[in-house]
Amino acid sequence: MSSPPLSLEPTPALRGRPVLALLLATRPAFLGVTLCACLVGLGGAHGSGLAIDGVKAVLTVLSALLVHAGVNVLNDYYDARSGADAGNHERLFPFTGGSRFIQNGVLSEAETGRLGYLLVLLVIPAGLWLAWVSAPGLVLIGLLGLFLGWAYTAPPLALVSRGLGELAIAGGWLCVVAGTDFVQRGQFSPVPLMAGLSYALLVAAILFMNEFPDRRGDEATGKRTLVVRLGPDGAKWAFFGLVLLAYGWLVLLVGRNLLPQGAAAAAMTLVLSFRAQRDLMAHAHEPAALGRAIRLTIAAAHLHGLVLAATLAFGRWPGTPS
Repeated sequence: MSSPPLSLEPTPALRGRPVLALLLATRPAFLGVTLCACLVGLGGAHGSGLAIDGVKAVLTVLSALLVHAGVNVLNDYYDARSGADAGNHERLFPFTGGSRFIQNGVLSEAETGRLGYLLVLLVIPAGLWLAWVSAPGLVLIGLLGLFLGWAYTAPPLALVSRGLGELAIAGGWLCVVAGTDFVQRGQFSPVPLMAGLSYALLVAAILFMNEFPDRRGDEATGKRTLVVRLGPDGAKWAFFGLVLLAYGWLVLLVGRNLLPQGAAAAAMTLVLSFRAQRDLMAHAHEPAALGRAIRLTIAAAHLHGLVLAATLAFGRWPGTPS
């Protein structure tokens, strides 16, 4: 089976524009899920009655984006070392199969690895300052988030290869929500965990959906993702369960007066998720036909996060005077 056309993929010509190449290697188009996670954290903090510190909020967002960029690059590095991306001939670029920077000769494996670790290291000073001006507990959240991002593809854990990738992704993005809230609040709170779980699960759904086109390449290189383990027919129902869990959690918390009633509006994005599920049901064995399902899943997560953040920030929380 031949590889897809490379017209949209990066080419070695990018080496002549090193700044642009390094930027694009981080896959900036996919950093929006982290921005939305930060907004959910800020929304929950503001809705809890906190006055948002703009400087700390901006630095938190920038730090989270930098970590996500670094993790993206490291994922490419470790997938290249395992052979998973090189053996992926059914990828749907730019959504699956990695950035192709290594495979198409834009960056070497070594350059990619150095870039990924440099980006992660650069966030340490900002993270320590934020912990100093909020509370030391932020270090624990940050370390957990970094660990989950690194362990997603890096050996010896390689959580995605053990069928635990979705759990790692949900936990990682929940750390972003919780960390953003913590910087403003200065202490641990159940609010970001309750408010952010539905969004974190929908982010995990993006990665889950992306595993379908990568299935044969992953299986051939021993990368036993959840889709590889369950097979397309089992995995499509597991995906449906993950989506139902995300929306069910939000509706449950609103129904039990633990979140603002307005937050239920974020559940309207289930229309997008269910359309993606319908495509997946029909084409789980046909990677080339899953482009729309992937785009719908991405759109559902982003829109869910934005609506959730707004309703948390400006909705009337239970127990507050009308």
